[in-house]
Amino acid sequence: MADFPTLLQPVLDCVNIRETAEFYRRLLGYTYRAGEEPPAEGSDEPDDADWIVLLKPNGERGMAFQQVDELPRTTWPEPGVAQQYHLDLTVPSVADLEAQHERVLALGATLRFDRSDTPEEPLRVYADPAGHLFCIFVA
Repeated sequence: MADFPTLLQPVLDCVNIRETAEFYRRLLGYTYRAGEEPPAEGSDEPDDADWIVLLKPNGERGMAFQQVDELPRTTWPEPGVAQQYHLDLTVPSVADLEAQHERVLALGATLRFDRSDTPEEPLRVYADPAGHLFCIFVA
């Protein structure tokens, strides 16, 4: 018997599962688990995915996404709807933080909080296109 369970992967609920999975696939350099790729462009095959798993470059599970009918968007840092859950991502330097900032915005994220000028732990908090929060900070 194992002493502790093993964390397999975080799972994000999504109203648009494919859009959210594709955002994180591109952001993190992950790949789709075999058979869960989007239909080929121009294909008549429907994209009826309700569960998608992304794999890390080493083949381990990285993240999963589950289709839901509705999901309230967080309003953090404003009051209303709490963060609920967020991902912490790190980069090695402030220069990398700046480079990732432009990349993340180009992928469709929105900046929600900026503390990149703090010497102790420069960071930015973003919302992905579905509204899930994630931080990128210098570690």
